[in-house]
Amino acid sequence: MPDPARSIPEPARLDAAQIPVIQLTGVSKTYHRQGTPVSALRGIDLVIHPGEFAAIMGRSGSGKSTLLHILGLLDAEYEGAYRFDRELVSGLEGEELARLRNRKIGFVFQAFHLLPQLSILDNAALPALYAGRAPAECRAAARARLEQMGLADRLAHKPMELSIGQRQRAAIARALVNEPRVLLADEPTGALDTRTAQEILDILRVLHRDGATVVLVTHDREVGEIAERIIHITDGQTNDGVA
Repeated sequence: MPDPARSIPEPARLDAAQIPVIQLTGVSKTYHRQGTPVSALRGIDLVIHPGEFAAIMGRSGSGKSTLLHILGLLDAEYEGAYRFDRELVSGLEGEELARLRNRKIGFVFQAFHLLPQLSILDNAALPALYAGRAPAECRAAARARLEQMGLADRLAHKPMELSIGQRQRAAIARALVNEPRVLLADEPTGALDTRTAQEILDILRVLHRDGATVVLVTHDREVGEIAERIIHITDGQTNDGVA
């Protein structure tokens, strides 16, 4: 059987504008439940270019969460090839994946995942600290991102002292502190009321307008339609479209 990695063009042979930041070739994932194999992903081919805003949409059980975990370098157990930012990452594991994840991917989650005992300034600085940057530099980068999110007067507040919308904005600031190559947003409006959800979607639009590569995962069609491109996933297979 041909090696899937060999079917991915070598980045050096492509024009810089054509080099994807994400490229999956023939990616499949099978779980085993009580000894029975269950296919979560079936031969996914996917390309995301720098500066794109793509939404991955699907119902519960469609495979979108599994795909997100692979895209975010959280799951290394799959078949096929994955090249992220020119590097073939399929086959990497442990500390190598953790390092890439920390420095090149920003995550925004539905449940925020802010540490309750820390101020939002310290929360936002954590990824930079994990990347080995100097503490003063980390706090300066975190402060700048929080100010960008309109939270300049809340830096010393802990998460539970903020509104839900402010917590999500703090989480976005944390996701951006290391200037990631890709921002992965997993149901980022799922815990928000309609008005606050719109504010978060507007922030994602502005980040994209300013050059960020955004991949949004959602089951909500109205949320997905803010993207310039929609990737539908059903029964572990994708159907690419344009919003």
